[in-house]
Amino acid sequence: MIPSILIVEDDLTFSTMLKTWLGKKGFDVETAGTCTKARKLITSKEFSLLLSDLRLPDQDGMQLLTWMRELDINTPFIMMTSYGEIQNAVTAMKLGATDYIKKPVQPDELLKKINEALESSSTEKNSPQKGGRKTNVTSDTSKNNFLEGESEAARQLYSYVNLVAPTQMSVLINGASGTGKEYVAHRIHQLSKRCEKPFIAIDCGSIPKDLAASEFFGHVKGSFTGALTDKTGAFEEANGGTLFLDEIGNLSYEVQVQLLRALQERRVRKIGSTKEIQVDVRLICATNENLKEAISKGTFREDLYHRINEFTLRMPSLKERQEDILLFANFFLDQANRELDKNLIGFDNAASTILQKYNWPGNLRQLKNIVKRATLLANGDFITPKELGDEIIERQDTNSNQIILGSSLNKEETEKQLIINALRQTGNNKSKAATLLGIDRKTLYNKLKHYNIPQ
Repeated sequence: MIPSILIVEDDLTFSTMLKTWLGKKGFDVETAGTCTKARKLITSKEFSLLLSDLRLPDQDGMQLLTWMRELDINTPFIMMTSYGEIQNAVTAMKLGATDYIKKPVQPDELLKKINEALESSSTEKNSPQKGGRKTNVTSDTSKNNFLEGESEAARQLYSYVNLVAPTQMSVLINGASGTGKEYVAHRIHQLSKRCEKPFIAIDCGSIPKDLAASEFFGHVKGSFTGALTDKTGAFEEANGGTLFLDEIGNLSYEVQVQLLRALQERRVRKIGSTKEIQVDVRLICATNENLKEAISKGTFREDLYHRINEFTLRMPSLKERQEDILLFANFFLDQANRELDKNLIGFDNAASTILQKYNWPGNLRQLKNIVKRATLLANGDFITPKELGDEIIERQDTNSNQIILGSSLNKEETEKQLIINALRQTGNNKSKAATLLGIDRKTLYNKLKHYNIPQ
């Protein structure tokens, strides 16, 4: 079984970078930015190891550790501290921590400590895990092809997915282009009782009007000009499984009539055939149009709308899921690394900020393309603003030396904390910290003086 690690860290950039790196080392990694979220995850899933920061927004790592040990949760626990105080390390060990590590974290040292902690607890951990979570294996494996996200919008969406998937209800997925509608449809199929049967996807927007009936229902050889062989239609291919019709609003009115008849009678007839074929399919449709508006205009049938819309899912846009942007960016970076045979670690602070500030009109599809291009262009270990391109870099005030640091640039406390984080990650190396923050050394020193940060 793949060892699972929970990272409890409120620095999103550092947490995401650490998650990506540990993922490449073969670990199954989840993250939490607060003790509250960590507790929820710990009580709902069994982890092989916890890696927690000492200082967190709501409580601290010591309190989280104490809570776990009081509940007899003896998961190996490694404490991260930016302060390196010996008394913190002693206290953590007394409370039951397996080990501790100072920030800035040295990757090789961390990996060594993780492996040592896992090896020391292998005897205790192996027996309860042998059969404990077998039912989740298929679910977790399927998620490797896509990332669901950790934002509130994503959690709400996939709670609905989990709710409707086991039923036989038809589902209509509403969402802008590039939001991942087909993945959601596939996920519903994977979690349904039809998961062992076919999942057939049809792009209704790309089907020529005169061939739509053939695509859906099939045809026999010689039934029309160009019908050189028999063709099996999508309904027959998906029999027993799920039929996904993407951009259903693009179907002509005549094809909508034929589709409604097939859904009502659960029978189809190939073009040129007199024989009807009984079919059993679950229908999932997707659209980026307002179908109710199309009904009022007379371009979409109201009876078909009610047939396909027993349950509606709304896909959030990427700009509604800001907490997920860096998670998806690193996920797409991993894909691009494999496709392009590269080994980039992640995004520097300035690039991360730009990604989070952009409104992403093309949603996940646009982000994936931007990251792939940047991966190809990057020469160093990290993607910088230069590789992201002019398409997404918002104009900065040329009369201001405003530092590019976070989504709340006007909040001095946020700016100060991000400077401190950069110094921690670089071992207080001012040049490296300035590079990570996307500013020059002079600006950094001015900021240090302004915020009274020890130099």
